[in-house]
Amino acid sequence: MMQAFILAGGFATRLWPLTEKRSKPLLPLIGKPLLTHIVGKIPQGMQITVSTNATFAAGFAAWKETHKQPITIVVEKTTKDTEKLGALGAVAQWIRQEGIIDDVLLLTGDNYFGFSLKDFLNTYHRGIPIIAAYNIGDTEKAKTFGIVTIKHKSDNPLSTSNIVAAFEEKPTHTLSTLVSTGCSILPHETLPILVEYAREHPDNIGGIFEELLRRGKRIDCFIFNKPWFDIGSYDAYLEATRALVPPGKPVIHPTASIDEESRKNLAGSIVIGAGTMVTHSSLQDTILFDNCRVIDCVLDRCILDDECKLHGIDLAGKMLRSGTTLTNTPLP
Repeated sequence: MMQAFILAGGFATRLWPLTEKRSKPLLPLIGKPLLTHIVGKIPQGMQITVSTNATFAAGFAAWKETHKQPITIVVEKTTKDTEKLGALGAVAQWIRQEGIIDDVLLLTGDNYFGFSLKDFLNTYHRGIPIIAAYNIGDTEKAKTFGIVTIKHKSDNPLSTSNIVAAFEEKPTHTLSTLVSTGCSILPHETLPILVEYAREHPDNIGGIFEELLRRGKRIDCFIFNKPWFDIGSYDAYLEATRALVPPGKPVIHPTASIDEESRKNLAGSIVIGAGTMVTHSSLQDTILFDNCRVIDCVLDRCILDDECKLHGIDLAGKMLRSGTTLTNTPLP
């Protein structure tokens, strides 16, 4: 038996103002919440638990109502970053309180991964932890993630010969560009080790793999080349959108209203949410959330939260909080 546990308890201050009132995993990505992309890949019938904090609990409760499959929301009684249990601490508390004795599919709720979870699960050998890893191709970028070094590398991405030689969380120096992607399986035999390790290292989610290796445990590695993004910043959010939304194929909600002039002036990757209206405007690599009004504007690499109203404005590289009004002309 296996259960899925999704970590979604962060406050994501690097993405403010978009995450002031919503959790990062609930940010829309190509038309639906990032968390919905993740849950949609989990096999039907697997029990799913999502861990969040008290600040965003209502948002997750509303999100849960949009899904048919059974999902349990676990809420930490925390309202700010300094009160958090820590990512590994949250996993350990769930294991203890619920008496978890199954294998655990552990996922971080702010990562988009393009590979099939079915392929990942089929690679798993019972009793052997496994990490999903991606070659990010840049040593500087790699330093901000957990670095995976493998003993054997196979051309077959589903090969079981990819065995982890070392794991290092956010190293100062590295020559490797193979990074952990927030997707792993921890066999039930390793859960007592996780609970013990979390007592001293509640914030170090990647550290559990270092600890397992230190104890002589084998860890397998699933290497994939499908798209993967850690949505941790404004730039990462736009990068993911550009990669997933091809130029010339904007994602426009059926209830959005875009006049013909504006449709001819959509360039790059464009996502337009429900109820949004765009008139006499030019957009490039821009994301408009729900119920926005954009009139006589030029927007480049912008993200507008719900119910923003812009008239006669030129903007580049900006995120606007929900309800922002900017106008050089009285709005009709």
